[in-house]
Amino acid sequence: MSPSPRSEQFDGRSRPSDTSARPARPARPARAGRPGGPEWSLAGARLLAKMLGELSYEGVLTPEPDDAAEAPATAYRLSLTDDVTYRFRARRSAYGHWTVDPDSVTPSQDPLRFLALAHDTVLGLSGDTTGHLARELLATLSADTRLRASALSAAHLADLDYAALEGHQTGHPWLIANKGRLGFSASDTDRWAPEARTPRRLPWIAAHRSLAHYRAVPALATPDLLYAEELAPGTRAAFARTVADHGRDPADYLWLPVHPWQWDETVAPLFAPCLADGSIIPLPTDNDLRLPQQSVRTFLNTSRPHARTVKLPLSILNTLVWRGLPTERTLAAPAVTAWVHSLRDSDDFLRDETRVILLGETASVTVEHPLYDRVPGVPYQYKELLGCIWREPLGPALAPGERARTLAALLHTDPAGRSFTAELVHRSGLAPADWLSRLFAALLPPLLRFLYRYGTVFSPHGENAIVVFDENDVPTRLAVKDFVDDINISAVPLPEHASMPDDVRAVLLTEPPGFLTQFIHSGLFVGVFRYLAPLCEEQLGVPEAAFWSLVRTEIMRHHERFPRMKDRYETFDLLTPRIERLCLNRNRLHLDGYRDRPERPHAAVHGTVPNPLHIP
Repeated sequence: MSPSPRSEQFDGRSRPSDTSARPARPARPARAGRPGGPEWSLAGARLLAKMLGELSYEGVLTPEPDDAAEAPATAYRLSLTDDVTYRFRARRSAYGHWTVDPDSVTPSQDPLRFLALAHDTVLGLSGDTTGHLARELLATLSADTRLRASALSAAHLADLDYAALEGHQTGHPWLIANKGRLGFSASDTDRWAPEARTPRRLPWIAAHRSLAHYRAVPALATPDLLYAEELAPGTRAAFARTVADHGRDPADYLWLPVHPWQWDETVAPLFAPCLADGSIIPLPTDNDLRLPQQSVRTFLNTSRPHARTVKLPLSILNTLVWRGLPTERTLAAPAVTAWVHSLRDSDDFLRDETRVILLGETASVTVEHPLYDRVPGVPYQYKELLGCIWREPLGPALAPGERARTLAALLHTDPAGRSFTAELVHRSGLAPADWLSRLFAALLPPLLRFLYRYGTVFSPHGENAIVVFDENDVPTRLAVKDFVDDINISAVPLPEHASMPDDVRAVLLTEPPGFLTQFIHSGLFVGVFRYLAPLCEEQLGVPEAAFWSLVRTEIMRHHERFPRMKDRYETFDLLTPRIERLCLNRNRLHLDGYRDRPERPHAAVHGTVPNPLHIP
């Protein structure tokens, strides 16, 4: 896959050996992943509890109160067939959330057994969807088993740095098959999944400018400026020499890293004509070790932590979509970054008070496919095959003493049942309610400012939103990454949009104001807080009602701070009695399934749920 240790180069004709931080080794079964082992059974019980809870939340399942149980208020039953009824205990909470007790599920705690009984009855799945879903569930179970077998205590996790902590996260809390990674083999997972926690080297390629296009923020206006910062002089010389050895002029080529799996499975076979005619030339590795993050296709540079993060296309199906890089948005990423940074830098509230960190995507190279990019109606996965985005690193944006963790980390619970959040609260020395108030004061003001004043939202879900803490583990401010791919603006024009460049306006998605608020509700409140609130009640003694009251208080504090924007608070109303219920699992099960389509799928909407921030 990656370049040979001997030549540090690959020729596009064979499968080169690995050049990771440790010697290559033959593929082996995933550790602790054997069916029947205790970790497998525990992971399965938790996955089934998650299935029951999330599918009930989305209205796919409709459990009924179990009057025969000792405590009917928390006991439910779900009839699958005339002969089989599942029973379990669950707690109901804000947004219609279900928290199912894994140990209470009967008659079986095996998620695959449940799928076999329910797929064509209560779930209403087609045979092909069931087959692919079973594969995703098995991959997820294997990854969860591996994570459980190597899990650390919350106290140990709290001592890890940002990059290392990513390898211990358990994935998307809402999506059931959150580590499906269709396309990866067992050995691929062992090499490239974030839970492998292994930094590896990436090979590079040279792509002729007739196919490759460079975009960047003004400070990196030419590729040479980027490469001077990202590559050592000796590496640049080796790259140029390699191109020249092929009888080509190095000035006619752009350089970019490529994921070794993507090279082997996608680039080498699908760009074979380009390799044959020399418009794509394999290069050596740059020798930097990079660590895959939760998105799998994003790599932090562990050899040089202040170097940029790289985001690479990866043609695997994971958490609803193929994980490529959309050409149009990749090309526009630096322009979008420049515009969003200009909003922050000209706004003293964002710049000086919230000190929000926006990890911009400052340079990109996109490589066209000579056929797929010219054929209308081709599945979108074939138009996202080859390119790279360079993103600003987090480390240099932090002040001395500051630490950063993704918001998703706050949902983590260790094998002893202690939550990561409880550990941080303990270390802070603050009362739990005070710590939560600091968390909401760090997260919400910059998001609200962008929404209300600029009609602009990010998708602040657990992976993209990063909490910055002081030396006492008290939350202080917000960092946002991957915002170019997830940013949306109001479909109703605002005066603040006048400064938006045409190339940015052309690529950004627009939504009606009433739906724009969904990005905060679904990304942050539903996607993170509906899990965090019950956890805080259980482990911190903060009642859920108090949790949501603290969230509302922070929103109202913002309204009172800027009373002249009252019309915007009504336009972008976060406090409505009910919100639309966005569904992620329903999309996979009932709408898109696993079929190819020319456009990326979006979350389904199914009914509404009560808004815990509304006061009658």
